[in-house]
Amino acid sequence: MIEQFESFRGAIYRAYKCIQKLKSAEMGSFGLRGAHVMCMYSLTRHPEGMTAAELSAACGEDKAAVSRTVAELEEKQLLTLEGGSEKKRYRARIRLTAEGMRISEQMDAIILSLVRKGDEGLTEADVATFYRTLDRICDNLEDYVNKKAY
Repeated sequence: MIEQFESFRGAIYRAYKCIQKLKSAEMGSFGLRGAHVMCMYSLTRHPEGMTAAELSAACGEDKAAVSRTVAELEEKQLLTLEGGSEKKRYRARIRLTAEGMRISEQMDAIILSLVRKGDEGLTEADVATFYRTLDRICDNLEDYVNKKAY
């Protein structure tokens, strides 16, 4: 069992480090950081906009990190905040600008090529089984953590 844990932990860590390196390297060409990727990715899938809380949940990041990322992307004119007062920016709808959408479309092409590279040498059935299994493992671990109430 310990070897299985080490194999799982090692594989997840290696995948995470590769994703981090790729995000940093690929986003540099846009003048962005890896932290901007998930924010823009999520907003691309929600053209109607999202609140900061919704974006935080979608990105799996805490609200403070998302707030900083939103401020940086707003400064770069890649997104806008609509509605909400200056004091209640967290209620504003966050939407990508036309330039933000253009960059997000380019990011999507990069992401697709990376996913295809990751799937290389695997059948569609292998890939489907992998993601179904990984989701189940994550669900099981989340259930355990939630029951322990850490």
